[in-house]
This record gives sequence, structure tokens and C-alpha cells, in this order.
Amino acid sequence: MINLISHNKNTIAAFFIGCFFMLACENDVNEVKELGKKKPGIEEGKNIVSFLSMGGKMKAKLTAPLLLRYQGDSALKSEFPKTLFVEFYNDSMKLESTLRANYGRYMENENKIFLRDSVVIIRINGDTLETSELLWDQTLGRFHTDKPVTTSQRNPRQKLYAKKGFSSNQTLTDITYYELDLGSFLILPDSTTDKKQ
Repeated sequence: MINLISHNKNTIAAFFIGCFFMLACENDVNEVKELGKKKPGIEEGKNIVSFLSMGGKMKAKLTAPLLLRYQGDSALKSEFPKTLFVEFYNDSMKLESTLRANYGRYMENENKIFLRDSVVIIRINGDTLETSELLWDQTLGRFHTDKPVTTSQRNPRQKLYAKKGFSSNQTLTDITYYELDLGSFLILPDSTTDKKQ
């Protein structure tokens, strides 16, 4: 009888210890699923200087304080989370324009750069373009956005507000604006003034 009571105590104790371990080892299903997922590797670079060349000629120089390069299963992408600055050059290696943005993302497979937050392009003659978002297609050499754009030009003097963005070549010499605002203006030189003065 004593063996039976001792055996029952051992069985009951084993049962409670087993329950304790089963409760203590409970896993969250979502955590288990995350363990099986492949996480992309991230390379980090600081004080980046990069050059873009086409046909053996340098076309642009990019500088940024921080670069994060993600290597996932499908698309390679790079992020510039702390601003970037780009200088564009013509075929004679003369500076044509500059571009600045607070954030940039480069999609390598598409050869496109998405820019946002205080995007400003300044041409060497002082013409300025400002917008909140901009897509730069390097293959086509074009800029595009559907966000509001403000453009200030010096000659002829004009200020344009495009409510639905613009499309342009990379040198900003062939621009199409979408839905200009009524506040836009253009000042043409007076044809009656004497040019000899």
C-alpha cells in the first residue's frame, strides 16, 4: 500500500512538473514564423562619394553622409536616410546643376532613384526647382513627379507653380508642367526699350 501511495505521489509530481515545463516553453506562433524567414543583409557606408559615368564620361557625382545597402532575395536597393547631394556635369565636365534631398532610395534593378523631403534642383544659371518628391530615371535621363512643384527662373524671369508636378530631361531644358496654378507668372523683356542703353 505504501508503494502504491509513493507511486501515486511520483506520478502526480511528474504530471505537475510536466505541465509547468509545457507552460514555460510556450512559443508565439508569429515568432516561430519569423525565424524561418530570410532577412536581408545590410551594408552600411559612411561619407559616401560615388560617380556616375556614361560613355566613358563622368555625368554626376553623389555625396552622402550615410548609405544603407539592402541585399534581399529579389531587388537590390540602397537608401540615403540622412540627405544626399548630386552634382551634374555636361560632356565638357562643367557643372550644369545640383540636386539636394533629405532622403533617397536607389533601386538598382530599375536604375531609378526616388527622392523625397525638400528636393531642390539648382541649375548653374540660378534657375531653381523645388518639390516634395521626385523620381529620377537614370536610363531615360528624366525627372518626374506628380507632387506640387515650384520653379523659379531668372531669364526670362518667371515663377511657376505646377499643382500636379512636371516631367523633364535631366538638364531641365525640356520641361512639361501639369496644371499650372493661377499664381504663376512670366515677365518678358519689354520690346519697346532701347537696347543701346
